[in-house]
Amino acid sequence: MIPLSDDFTHAAPGGTPDDPPRGQLAAETVRAIEAIVLVAVEPVPSETLAQLLEQPVAMIERLCAELAEAYDEAGHGFVLAKVAGGWRYQTHADLSPYVERFLLDGQRARMSAAALETLAIVAYKQPLSRAQIGSIRGVDPDAVLRTLQARGYITEVGRDSGPGQAILYGTTLAFLEKLGVDSLSDLPPIAEFVPAADVVEALEQGLRVDPPPGEPRG
Repeated sequence: MIPLSDDFTHAAPGGTPDDPPRGQLAAETVRAIEAIVLVAVEPVPSETLAQLLEQPVAMIERLCAELAEAYDEAGHGFVLAKVAGGWRYQTHADLSPYVERFLLDGQRARMSAAALETLAIVAYKQPLSRAQIGSIRGVDPDAVLRTLQARGYITEVGRDSGPGQAILYGTTLAFLEKLGVDSLSDLPPIAEFVPAADVVEALEQGLRVDPPPGEPRG
C-alpha cells in the first residue's frame, strides 16, 4: 500500500466510535481509485472519482498524486498520469522503445507526414480555418482534415466572424490523451522546432545556386 500523508492517517476529529479511522478510509479509497482507473477507457476526472467514492475532490487529487509518486519511486513500468483533465494508467516514458516495437508489429497504422504536419499546425495555431491551414501548408488540406476528424484528433470549435463564417478547427481531448499531456500548455514550445534566424540565413546561403561566371545574378 502507498505511504499516505499525515492528513489522511489520523482518526477523524469529532467522529463517533463506529467511524473507521481516516487512514483506513484513505486506504480503501486508494484501492477504489486503482480499480476504477484500471477499467476506464478514457482518463477519469478527479470530480468523477470524488462523486463515485463520495469523497472531497481535494482528497482525491491528493491521493492520486501520492499514488502516482509511489508508483514512480517503486520503479514500475507504468505510471498514474493526469492526462486530458483526468487520471489514467500509461506506460513509463523510458520504456517507449519496447512499447513502440510491440505496437508497430503490424498493429498500428502510421499517420502520413501530411496528417502529422496538419495536426501540428492545428495544435499550435488553433482555432483556424481550412483556408488558413491551406495557406500555411501550401496545399488543399480537405482530405487530411477529414482523416484527422475521423480519428477524433480535431473537431469544429466555432465559426470565423468574417465573411462566409468559415468553420474553425481545434484539437480534442482525444488528441491530448494520445500525446499523454493534460493540456495544450504542456506541448513543447514551438520555438524548439524552429531554427534561429542565423541558422535560416546560413541554410539559405548554403542552398543558394550561384549562376555560372559571366551570367547575371537573378
